[in-house]
Order: sequence, then C-alpha cells, then structure tokens
Amino acid sequence: MKYFSQFILLALAVAVLLGLQYQYWLGENGRFEHNKLLTQVEEQQRLNDNQVLANNLLRTDVNDLKTGLEAVEEHARLDLGLIKPNETFVQVSTAPTTHSRY
Repeated sequence: MKYFSQFILLALAVAVLLGLQYQYWLGENGRFEHNKLLTQVEEQQRLNDNQVLANNLLRTDVNDLKTGLEAVEEHARLDLGLIKPNETFVQVSTAPTTHSRY
C-alpha cells in the first residue's frame, strides 16, 4: 500500500508537470504564440519605419510647395511639361541604336 500511494503521488506530479509544460509551450499565450507575436511586431515596426520615411519626404515636398516657387516650377516642368516662353525644348533619346551590316 505504501508503494501504491507513492506511485499515485508520482503519477499526479508527472501529470501536473506535463500539464504545465503543455500550457507553457502550446497553450494560449504560450511560448510559440509569443515568438509568433514578436515576429509580427518586428515586421510591423519595419513597415512603420518605412512609412515614417515616406511621410517625412512628403512633408518636405509639401513645405517646399507652400514656401517656394522653385518647387512649383520644378513640379510643372517634370510632371506637366512646362516650357517657358523663349525656351527651347530638347529631347535626348536613350533608346539603343542598332546598325545593320548588310
């Protein structure tokens, strides 16, 4: 009887230990879930950092457009094709040339 009660106590301790290990590794908010969330946080932080850089660039462009006419003229020339009076427009082709040897 003495060995039987020790066996029951040992089995109960092992069962509790296995239950706790299951909760730690596989349970809700367990170790695997924690690692997955850390990876997601790092990815989101990287995306946020990229968005901050893009926002800063746009903020700079907006400030330039608000304060100076040079930025407005640059935008008009590059994006809208502005050519002022008495200016000559020259377009340089960058297409590769092929020569026929026949």
